[in-house]
Amino acid sequence: MAGINRSTISSPFLGSLVEICFVTSNCNKTMDCLLRLGIGPFQVFEFNSTTVPEQRYRGRSGSFALKVCFAKQNDLTLEIMQPISGDSLMADYLSKHGGEEGIQHVTFDMGEKPMAERQRIMRERGFEPAMEGWWKGSKGVCHFCFFDTEASTGTVFESIEFSDDWEDPDFD
Repeated sequence: MAGINRSTISSPFLGSLVEICFVTSNCNKTMDCLLRLGIGPFQVFEFNSTTVPEQRYRGRSGSFALKVCFAKQNDLTLEIMQPISGDSLMADYLSKHGGEEGIQHVTFDMGEKPMAERQRIMRERGFEPAMEGWWKGSKGVCHFCFFDTEASTGTVFESIEFSDDWEDPDFD
């Protein structure tokens, strides 16, 4: 970001790193490899217009479907995402990298601030939301937001906010 005044922007605003995500065209293959490395078990979900009824991509209403797998590793979550259909940052990643899987985003808790505050902070630093959605749990909702940081950092930064009544939905 050209012309940034480093003395006026505090650096410790991202909070804790809580998740690392691999994007792949084959979740099962990636999951098998990570299981052999001692990472797992995985909870497997599908994000689609039913489970994530409100979706946004590059500032407009979106319609994406993703296979999403989560595994806890101490305080860190390892995630695998496989694009199924529609426009998404994950499909963009695979297209840009010739279909090769890799780490596409990292997730920070941003000190548990409300999502609107997180978005304001990131916008002030020049990073707009690139993709977001509201995932329905068994109870409550999880708002996830990916910020357009890839051109500046080589990867996408995400932040997630769970409602106070959040309960994981059923998984495969």
